Amino acid sequence: MAASTHWLASSCAMSVLERGGNAFDAAAAGGFVLQVVEPHLNGPGGEVPIVAWSEREQRAQVVCGQGVAPAAATIDAFQALGLELIPGTGLLAATVPGAFGGWLLMLERWGSWRLRDVLEYALHYCVNGYPVVPAMTRTIGAVAEMFRADWPTSAAEWLPGGTVPQPGQMRRNRVLAATYERVLREAEAASSDRDTQLRAARDVWYRGFVADELGRFCASTRWRDASGEVHGGLLTPDDLARWTPTFEDPATYDYGRYTVCKTRQWGQGPVFLQQLALLSGFNLDDVPFLSADYLHTVVECAKLAFADREAWYGEYGDSAELGGVLDVLLSDDYNAGRRELVGERASMELRPGAIRDRAPRLPRVVGGTRTPAEGIGEPSVQLAAEARALRETSGDTCHIDVADSFGNLVSATPSGGWLHSSPHIPELGFCLGTRAQMFWLEEGLPTSLRPGARPRTTLSPSLAFRDGEPWMAFGTPGGDQQDQWCLAFFLGVVHSGLDLQDAIDAPMFHSEHFPSSFYPRAAQPGRLVVEERLGADVIEDLRRRGHDMAVEGGWTLGRVSAVARDGDFRVAAANPRGAQGYAVGR
Repeated sequence: MAASTHWLASSCAMSVLERGGNAFDAAAAGGFVLQVVEPHLNGPGGEVPIVAWSEREQRAQVVCGQGVAPAAATIDAFQALGLELIPGTGLLAATVPGAFGGWLLMLERWGSWRLRDVLEYALHYCVNGYPVVPAMTRTIGAVAEMFRADWPTSAAEWLPGGTVPQPGQMRRNRVLAATYERVLREAEAASSDRDTQLRAARDVWYRGFVADELGRFCASTRWRDASGEVHGGLLTPDDLARWTPTFEDPATYDYGRYTVCKTRQWGQGPVFLQQLALLSGFNLDDVPFLSADYLHTVVECAKLAFADREAWYGEYGDSAELGGVLDVLLSDDYNAGRRELVGERASMELRPGAIRDRAPRLPRVVGGTRTPAEGIGEPSVQLAAEARALRETSGDTCHIDVADSFGNLVSATPSGGWLHSSPHIPELGFCLGTRAQMFWLEEGLPTSLRPGARPRTTLSPSLAFRDGEPWMAFGTPGGDQQDQWCLAFFLGVVHSGLDLQDAIDAPMFHSEHFPSSFYPRAAQPGRLVVEERLGADVIEDLRRRGHDMAVEGGWTLGRVSAVARDGDFRVAAANPRGAQGYAVGR
């Protein structure tokens, strides 16, 4: 089974499975296709975290394809530029592009196909074309004037003939195809051995011509970014050469008969686990699904878990100096105390907890106003300030899940390097990402900017066990919403007995109470965003409890996909919103 946010990626992953490849080959092939067919949501200059179950090794692992901050990226360097926040667009926010390394490290350990065979699908769409989807048209339209005024290389690439590509038109990226072909030629020249070729390809990317061109582009060009000023980049070839993708043990939490695996707190994944820890003290089995009581409890617990994310998550928060923080955040005693803060009324406060008598410290939140030309941040592109309904285009990231006949499971959330994040690099066919915008320019925080540190990303793939057996891989795009939409889906399956598709199709909701992870880092205390399908009575009940209700269209929130093992069978489901997600199998 394969499920993803785009039908072409799911179909290509399924093709790999039908041709004898395993889940890791299939997920990588689909992931590289997503970079081509959803360029407004991810690209080769981005990153990918992966959570996987290897049936051969009988082990769950996290693949960290999240790059780090450049050596020159210091707080002093940004403050010398007069910046209080790292801009949400442009070259200053670039980290080492980790997606290529992450996918290849996974393939080297668990895959069976050669890199050329895995890349065959992405190369096909680069050369022969892929259809533009409506969200891509909206995204390019939202940033078209900025491209024309400030980013001429992006205008040349994404505004052919000076116009915005329309849905259904065919797009090609032959320059990216040439980049991949050169990587393959140099890797294949190094050896005929599959694994050696994979390592050689990583060397070409991070220590060869790709790294050289990225460094040259950052050093020799200057572009206007979301700060309104013109800046060059900090990323160098040495930054790429020093970085390597890694394997890590997942963070886990046992919730009844289920165990969920996530990244550690360099990502936001543990916030999913802490919400489960908080909710374990409420008997959701006895609360009607999606009732006002149910939603109030889930949302108030989310506020507490995300407050702890703001205070304690980050590369520094996972260091020896604060070792064991995650154990405390997921402990019964800690969450029993936190649970007492859930009241009858919606909280308007951001309330992180203390760890071993150490008081939490929140970053100074600096708000800002976005203009239609900026195209900043993940999870949306601002279109107009007049009304919420016109302000955003849904979509931000990609996701893919695969289950094979051997018993392997893969969940991956590729993101970053989207076409509006940074100026197009014409020699390579892609742009850099902007994940460094998630650092704070304040000393002493777990998420403080430091050279060589990973930003506290929102990317959050998920793997779950049931009764001790590997069961389900799932995830969604959505920035700060990822571990809210996925939680809503998971609770629907676990507590209400919904099948995967019904749980995805159920009315969705999320809180915007806490600071956004994306520039300009604004928070909307008490804001609860819901699909109108929840019903007027439930929405009004929540409003009476003090929630600041924002009611969206009936099929607008969430892009969850999932695959699962069910005995000898495999099952899958994909998001119908936007008519783009796709689940396939046999």
